Amino acid sequence: MEPGNNTRISEFLLLGLSEEQELQPLIFGLFLSMYLITVFGNLLIILAISSDSHLHSPMYFLLSNLSFVDICFTSTTIPKMLWNIQNKSKGITYEGCITQMYFYILFAGLDDILLSVMAYDRYVAICHPLHYTVIMSPQLCVLLVLISWVLIALYSLLHSLMVLRLSFCPVVQIPHFFCELSQMVKLASSDNFLNNIVMYFAAVLMGVGPFAGILYSYSKIVSCICKITSAQGKYKAFSTCVSHLSIVFLFYFTAIGVFLSSAATHTSHSSTVASVMYTVVTPMLNPFIYSLRNRDIKEGLKRLALKRFFVLEMFIKGPFALGLKNCP
Repeated sequence: MEPGNNTRISEFLLLGLSEEQELQPLIFGLFLSMYLITVFGNLLIILAISSDSHLHSPMYFLLSNLSFVDICFTSTTIPKMLWNIQNKSKGITYEGCITQMYFYILFAGLDDILLSVMAYDRYVAICHPLHYTVIMSPQLCVLLVLISWVLIALYSLLHSLMVLRLSFCPVVQIPHFFCELSQMVKLASSDNFLNNIVMYFAAVLMGVGPFAGILYSYSKIVSCICKITSAQGKYKAFSTCVSHLSIVFLFYFTAIGVFLSSAATHTSHSSTVASVMYTVVTPMLNPFIYSLRNRDIKEGLKRLALKRFFVLEMFIKGPFALGLKNCP
């Protein structure tokens, strides 16, 4: 079959994590729980930051964007997987598969870029504290986020257009729980050499570039911290980076695991398991890491809870108070 001569396909078949029917209720319950925790936890972070003036700073603006991206990231894959399990179906349309792949690459790439921007924010805060508010102005923060969206949208569009040029057999079984790029390229019946070149080159570029930025930022941070004379000052400076560092390690180690397992093995099971860590577990843990390790976020969540409790209390007491006021 010649490249570019696309076969019209009604749907792909997503084989999921396991084909054993006895495990499907367990997988459904587990992934539904993780999805709800991810959405609820990241929404709490966004609400706490947006409603608390103490958290209106560049660091927390970037964190709220990361939380929003994490919600979208998991929502790209998990709801479709749960729907298929619930309806005992494995199908996804050709258009739906391409769309899912586009948004998966988009939000994964945004996670990558935002972590690099957050590392730069920590570098400015620790190494140039007196100029922090001038350098990390609201305009610059919005511009950095906007540039990230545009770049990754184009990057994701490139991969989607490259897959659209491929031809597939009438029946395509994807040994994964979502339409993953490397699996799509492997299953093509037409020549995929150019796709492989673009895919691995772009993966190295998008992986190494932001990661190099993170390494550079933290090398400067370590250098600045070493110059601080007091132990308390060193601890205070380093403690502002612990949450971000934890997420960076979690994100990159799982991403590297997915990349290496898909490149080195002929079986897809190890890649699928690694993808669970990358697509579900990491976004789920992000709110816990920041809420447990960051005092400002903990205080913001407390104030948010008290505010919601006060509103609820006024809502409940309001009718009773009004009734008492109208009594003779």
